[in-house]
Amino acid sequence: MSPPLKKILVIKLSALGDFVLALAAMKKIRQAHPKAHITLLTTPPFEALAKASPYFNAVETDGRPEDPSGWLALRRRLKAAKYDRVYDLQTSAQSGRIFYSLWPFPPPWSGNAFGAALKHRNPRRDHMHTLERHADQLKEAGIWPDAPTEPGSAPAPDLSWVLSKQAKSAPVQGGVKPRPYVLFIPGGSAHRLDKRWPAERYGELGRKLHERGLDIVIIGGPQESAVARTIQKHVGQARDLTGRTDFARIAVLGAKAALVVGNDTGPLHLAAAAGAPTVVLFSSASTPALSAPRGHVAALQTDRLVDLPVAQVMQAVNALLPMAGAA
Repeated sequence: MSPPLKKILVIKLSALGDFVLALAAMKKIRQAHPKAHITLLTTPPFEALAKASPYFNAVETDGRPEDPSGWLALRRRLKAAKYDRVYDLQTSAQSGRIFYSLWPFPPPWSGNAFGAALKHRNPRRDHMHTLERHADQLKEAGIWPDAPTEPGSAPAPDLSWVLSKQAKSAPVQGGVKPRPYVLFIPGGSAHRLDKRWPAERYGELGRKLHERGLDIVIIGGPQESAVARTIQKHVGQARDLTGRTDFARIAVLGAKAALVVGNDTGPLHLAAAAGAPTVVLFSSASTPALSAPRGHVAALQTDRLVDLPVAQVMQAVNALLPMAGAA
């Protein structure tokens, strides 16, 4: 029996939705190496979330060097660390470049880089959902022998550690106990407007849900406050929290929501992983079978989200939220 590994590096650089899904593999890596010193190599947006997790002893955020001096510094530090193993959960050109920068003697590497000692060789890896792909990668690396790899079988991320730390946080502001609420996540990447359902449709949906006794809470980045204002034209009482939520707060809001409705964007993955019944809206720009959140989730997809009617989203809402009644 080989001695336990003492120093391990995990690589996950982006993006938020992918990072949330990777938390399931990160948990398994920690369970497989309970006494190891595990370092995460990531990027600044995920530093606080990673440090709050129970999976890492250290978090480094220079995983995307911007100049040759940055690459040299990263290479020097990684070589000096003498890791016993690397789990590359990014498996991109960027993480591959990190691997090749450590030649000719890289540490044992779990990933898809050519020449990796623990290469994930499944020819269908690019056609697997992230959760099953990571499970299969860890199975091949030898730390998850009975990993569930059939479509839909791998466990969702566990955010109980976030929720336990934020248990006393109130879901919304105000001096009275709030009504049950629906969390709207209507934004997304500014350069991917094709992945957004129109704000006016969210407004129509919000009005229908508010008439049923549900409050509407809107989250997003500061740049999405205009979207929130559009929704408020339909639902004047909707609470605008855009620009006022960090990752932990989003998880708490999701955990306490009666329902989440949103586009295929990182914060929605976070809210869904917290356990919320979730309706996620996909355009043809994404593939739900490869990247949809897992759990109490209904994924709706249409070529163009501008063509998705409110009635179809309401049908999914009714399935997840039967107490809301018929549409």
